[in-house]
Amino acid sequence: MQRITREMLTSKAISLLNDGTVSAVLGWREGEFSYDLTPSLFYTAEDIEQNFVFNDFCGANFSKYLVTKTLGIEGKILAFLKPCDTYSFNQLLTEHRIDRSKVYVVGISCDGMADISKIRAITGDGISSISCEPDGLKVQTIYDDEPKTVSYEDAMAERCICCKSKKHVCYDELIGEEGEENPDCNRFGKVAELEAMTPDERFAFWRGELSRCIRCNACRDVCPACTCEKCVFNNPNSGAENKAPATSFEEQMFHIIRAFHVAGRCTDCGECSRVCPQHIPLHLLNRKFIKDINTFYGEYQAGKEVGSRAPLVDYTTGDLEPGQVFEREGM
Repeated sequence: MQRITREMLTSKAISLLNDGTVSAVLGWREGEFSYDLTPSLFYTAEDIEQNFVFNDFCGANFSKYLVTKTLGIEGKILAFLKPCDTYSFNQLLTEHRIDRSKVYVVGISCDGMADISKIRAITGDGISSISCEPDGLKVQTIYDDEPKTVSYEDAMAERCICCKSKKHVCYDELIGEEGEENPDCNRFGKVAELEAMTPDERFAFWRGELSRCIRCNACRDVCPACTCEKCVFNNPNSGAENKAPATSFEEQMFHIIRAFHVAGRCTDCGECSRVCPQHIPLHLLNRKFIKDINTFYGEYQAGKEVGSRAPLVDYTTGDLEPGQVFEREGM
């Protein structure tokens, strides 16, 4: 697959700005470190030429940034969307959260993005710079004289290793080669491992993971499926309004309620786990629901088609009845 470069994207962005197709560009600019990239709006060719960045750390899903109420700009906005991003974009179109007429989508092919935590596990802390080279990532730390090389394979994010599809489901034009769906990606492998545990073992696993939660709300804020204008956890009468959990029940309640709220709507983009400062594998809760929906209602992929109705909101006479028990392999 053709590797997408910064020059390809900046050239396209400047061209669309200059001919008036768009009035702003949603892209990435450097944060505190070279691997700490920040989604940002660009309004001029000069700003794009000087500050637009694209490399293996552009993992952010831009669809959430395109929710209509957050735009507030005249004209169209150009958004570069990876294949996984387009599923979230379509789902938000289905839920009438994005005004399609305000967005110009340029699909970009993707070979996978890097996970900085995986790199740190190999090189250690104190990373001062990372450069993307043909033979891998050159990582310089403050503790070493020479940079260390980390292969792209070893640095790849988990969600990219088991990517469900390299094919865009929505775009106005495409940069790079179109990929294919990957039904053999084994993205439910870890879910199956959890299902094979005893109930007590599963409870212990999730209690250990969720006990690290600091209620920063990063997972909620980044999630494309969390677009309610008034969240239940912002309700002062909920007893859990934007604060660190006071009890173990409260820390579990937050994530379980959030998982139920996105059931049937989650596209498995993995943003919740990517931004979690405590490295809690929150995406596994959502994948469990996705796996069960596929098992009980038939294969369904949120965001694959605009307007599709999720099984949980589309009644049929063959729906599950309360109390039905299904035997599962390995249980």
